[in-house]
Amino acid sequence: MNETTGGIDLEDEDAGGVIKKFMFVNRKAPYGTIYALEGLEVVLISAAFDQDVSMVFMDDGVYELVKGQQTKAINVKNFSPTYRALEGYDIEKLYVERESLEARGLSEDNLIVPVEVLSAAEMGALMDTQDVVISF
Repeated sequence: MNETTGGIDLEDEDAGGVIKKFMFVNRKAPYGTIYALEGLEVVLISAAFDQDVSMVFMDDGVYELVKGQQTKAINVKNFSPTYRALEGYDIEKLYVERESLEARGLSEDNLIVPVEVLSAAEMGALMDTQDVVISF
């Protein structure tokens, strides 16, 4: 443990730092809780630190990417257009679970950004390759 860095070992920083593979799993509907918006903010922060960031949308999280969201009636700002800006932050790995889309009667055509659709088994295999998986 290194006392000058608050317990964080920074030996690798001299070699240019270590890039970790972070996967953020979005499982909640976009409105009604803070999970979706807070998760998006954490993703943007992680990318700012030059990490390998990917996002997964499954369960009700697939609704975060649906085109044409109208939020005026619930008096909440529609933040879904922010997903179109992810590419500018080098966040280009967006995955959606096929079974979650199908269970909600959705397809890739309903989504605001291009994604890679994977089966649950393929998603599990992809998650196994990550250094860090964080679910919202």
